Amino acid sequence: MTKIGFGIHDHSHCIASAIHAAEVCCAREKLQFTKTRRRVLEILLSQHKALGAYEILDQLAAEGQNAQPPVAYRALDFLVSNGFAHKVEKLNAYIACSHPGAEHAPAFMICRGCNAVHEACLDTANRAPKGMFGGAAQAAGFRIETAVIEASGLCPACQSSAA
Repeated sequence: MTKIGFGIHDHSHCIASAIHAAEVCCAREKLQFTKTRRRVLEILLSQHKALGAYEILDQLAAEGQNAQPPVAYRALDFLVSNGFAHKVEKLNAYIACSHPGAEHAPAFMICRGCNAVHEACLDTANRAPKGMFGGAAQAAGFRIETAVIEASGLCPACQSSAA
């Protein structure tokens, strides 16, 4: 067990299960889970924090792989569009999905002290982000398709350090 984000979990299990979920989904949907796409997902999973595209490129280059920006951005676009990763807009970075293969509305808690990111899984039946804006959207004649929630604050470790 290791401390990851705001909690403790079995890190090796989460990596294996996320890769397996991606393989199953890609096989079912007839998507190409290329070596590079898989490696980028492995990098995101192994770090368990939000990484910028250039941090991923540095890792690929250190491994002797093609480290041109389009390589990383194409892999990240694939991972995000298929629900294996998310973009954290506030940090302009990417994080592996904590709930691969599950329909969910992600919400991110971003620690302003250490930049740790925790993905919370909102109730998809209720679609909380849509519910929060539902009245305003309806009044404007707007139909919400997706919403991203990002909250800044302090993680438990940074709260303890500040005390």
